[in-house]
Amino acid sequence: MTSDSPATDADEETGADDAAADQAGDIGDTDGAASGADDTGETEESSAERSSPALAHLALETADLDRATAFYTDRFGLVPVDRTARETTFDVGGTHLVLRRPDGVPRGGLHVHFAFETPPREEARWRAEFPDAETVTFGDTTSVYPFDPDGHCPEVGGFADTGQGLTGVFEVVLEVASRHDAEERYRELGFEPIDRSERRRRVRLRGPADADRPVDLELWEPQLGLADARGGVHVDVGLRVTDPAAAAERAFGDHPSVHPFERPDGSVELYDPDGHHLVLSPRDEA
Repeated sequence: MTSDSPATDADEETGADDAAADQAGDIGDTDGAASGADDTGETEESSAERSSPALAHLALETADLDRATAFYTDRFGLVPVDRTARETTFDVGGTHLVLRRPDGVPRGGLHVHFAFETPPREEARWRAEFPDAETVTFGDTTSVYPFDPDGHCPEVGGFADTGQGLTGVFEVVLEVASRHDAEERYRELGFEPIDRSERRRRVRLRGPADADRPVDLELWEPQLGLADARGGVHVDVGLRVTDPAAAAERAFGDHPSVHPFERPDGSVELYDPDGHHLVLSPRDEA
């Protein structure tokens, strides 16, 4: 697995085979790689009382809302918490996973690779549920890489310390034109690099730094990753941050094509330079 310090080119050249390095890099490290996972020894009951995860929502575009809803309900055991003619919303450990028809803006993301967390004891369940999906082993943990009917890749990784079933979303992969430029912007939102690959043209960030339950964002220049998964395009992502207006100004205030809109509730909505729709909302106060 990767370490919590960013890898260098020298690390890649002197380390293990590139394929093994890619496998480690694509999922992050076991020391909290499931960024929503609790490492405080909480019981399942107290875990439910934790603060909200940094990832407020993730929206996916679907061509057939009924079919997509059935897939996530029947195959993943998720239960809708809201349903309209345009959207189905599931609550996954405090993150809203939204399936959205493409009949307005913001759209949901296309071919998004993201990752659910689950307790290690349930890995066999998910391998049995998706027997034809590729699997990749990272140390003592195996991830399963199924695809949904719309071409999204909802990876399932056994990194949760508590709970049962799917306990959260710990990773989202965004396609970007320049990972260096995008990294600079997302670092201003409070994310820090924990792994990178110059050969693979990708960087993994974790944050926001002050979040109790951070999320990992992978920034990929266009490519096929493990299991031929891809970074999402025009992804709709909600992030909980400290002082959304100040964060948006730091990250995008000098960019002529980005026009943040502050909502009455204190959240800020914008499209980043790569076309991803971001909603920055105030994080929970302790």
